[in-house]
Amino acid sequence: MDLTGKVALVTGGGTGIGKAVSQAMAKNGARVAIASRNPSHLKSAAEEAADCSGFLLPIEMDIRRKEQVQRGIARVLEAWGPVDLLVNNAGISGVNRIDDPEDGRWHDIVETNLTGTYLVTKEVLRFMRNHANGRIINVSSVLGKFGVAGYSAYCASKHGMIGLTRALALEVVGRGITVNAICPGWVETEMARLGISESAAYEGITPEEFKRQAVEAVPIRRFLDAGEVAQLVLYLVSDKAGGITGQAINICGGQTMA
Repeated sequence: MDLTGKVALVTGGGTGIGKAVSQAMAKNGARVAIASRNPSHLKSAAEEAADCSGFLLPIEMDIRRKEQVQRGIARVLEAWGPVDLLVNNAGISGVNRIDDPEDGRWHDIVETNLTGTYLVTKEVLRFMRNHANGRIINVSSVLGKFGVAGYSAYCASKHGMIGLTRALALEVVGRGITVNAICPGWVETEMARLGISESAAYEGITPEEFKRQAVEAVPIRRFLDAGEVAQLVLYLVSDKAGGITGQAINICGGQTMA
């Protein structure tokens, strides 16, 4: 997928799926800004991508903060011009039981996953060129299509990202911009490892037992690799995918068929 001349922004680009997407885009010719609120993630991602460092621009950005989003995107504009390819990947998860007396985790998850996606997309669209094959990819989840006990905030935010995708696709179609969501299942990332530990504790079993059950629930009998998800993103942001918009595409090893 030749992305030469394209300017990309990947939020949460320092780890997991975001890092895989950033590196794949850079290796295919794009100039990629990677945004994260964690400086150590930015540093390690830049070091790992030393062979394409000329195409990477690390940006410290908390997507929950409008002023930081505006400042970060202004840096991209100054360095390379308007963003052509936006991947809204930044997100967090975690158990938030409805009987939890505190509301902090709900707000943190929803503000990061949904409001953050809105703020970044809104600012990028102010400058994205019309009829230049602009692409927006929102990284939702299979939990955007079904519910899991104890994960109301995560499920709500990921369902919301799909709704945003569908509405926004219609709103910007006249500008020649496509908007799609991808819905990964279990992917071998640090977020998945944390999720396994937390979910196992919620269910009162060991992390090893929880992962065994999780793998058994995936028809291909394994978790995905982040690089596999990156390949789907590469296709969707390419010129070849111009006829796809407003979709929420599963990449889950068949998990959603059950």
